[in-house]
Amino acid sequence: MSHQNIMGVILAGGKGSRMYPFSEHYPKAILPICNKPLMEHQIEMMKAVGIESIIVVIGHYGFDVVRVMGNGERYGITLHYVDQGQTLGIAHALSKLENLIDRPFMLFLGDIFFVTDSLQPMIDEFFDSGVNAVLATKIEPDVNAIKRNFSVLMDEKGFVRRVIEKPRHPVNNLKGCGLYLFDLHIFDAVRRTPRTASRDEYEITDSIQILIDDGFKVKSKTIIQEDLNLTYPEDLLMINLIELRRRNLPCLIGSNTSLSPDRVENSVIGDNVVCPAAIMIKNSVVFSNTTINEGTDLEQAIVTPDRIIYCSKSAVNGYGEEQ
Repeated sequence: MSHQNIMGVILAGGKGSRMYPFSEHYPKAILPICNKPLMEHQIEMMKAVGIESIIVVIGHYGFDVVRVMGNGERYGITLHYVDQGQTLGIAHALSKLENLIDRPFMLFLGDIFFVTDSLQPMIDEFFDSGVNAVLATKIEPDVNAIKRNFSVLMDEKGFVRRVIEKPRHPVNNLKGCGLYLFDLHIFDAVRRTPRTASRDEYEITDSIQILIDDGFKVKSKTIIQEDLNLTYPEDLLMINLIELRRRNLPCLIGSNTSLSPDRVENSVIGDNVVCPAAIMIKNSVVFSNTTINEGTDLEQAIVTPDRIIYCSKSAVNGYGEEQ
């Protein structure tokens, strides 16, 4: 089967209230990572494996997602938009798409920045093994990171036998990462997914477990090097600095910007930025189309066209500079 027969789905409907003040103006999926919207990075990953049609589930400030991303033409793909309405979890968002999807599809959570060499191993596993789903996984040394996500338990034949949402006591280090490849049987499982008592949502992990319990085959593929969640404002700075370091760049400065590289250290500066010539910018992110009126140096800051957010040192240490 041609990989062009796979569709893409990006879930970008969450409110992101913990991202305040960004949540007032910016859906998480369009926040900039190295001067490109987070969603654009995900689109590029899918396009690299032949996915040309992507459905984006929108909600909070969804009109801004549509305004920024457009119809996909400039990326060489087609973007379609569906409004989730009330946001009641990942499985709930997926339930809105059953009548729109007629083939296997790859699902991304739109508030996670993924680092992987390629999605191709997931697709190869899906078709070569004839399974009904493949979960992207990571070997996770941080137990707390597993507790915030979900753990994946395998059987002796290499199939997934259980997924545990936010386990209190993880029994292994195999973590699910919010990136999935499903066939259409997942929609039968989604329709039978109960609303959870703990979060009052419809969890995709419950849907996956129903799929497994019904006898369908699920595998995992450990292809994720980093899965970095945009949860708090400091995460935006951290992710940009991680990606800057991963690219081995001392800084990244956009076009039509009045900044000299010798005044920028370990920072990402967007397009069309106007800045006083005398100041230094260090360990920071400046959004495109920003005029900086501050006359003092900036450090550990996120600068948008309408405000400056100063971040904690923990957002920088270990990512932007040596300890």
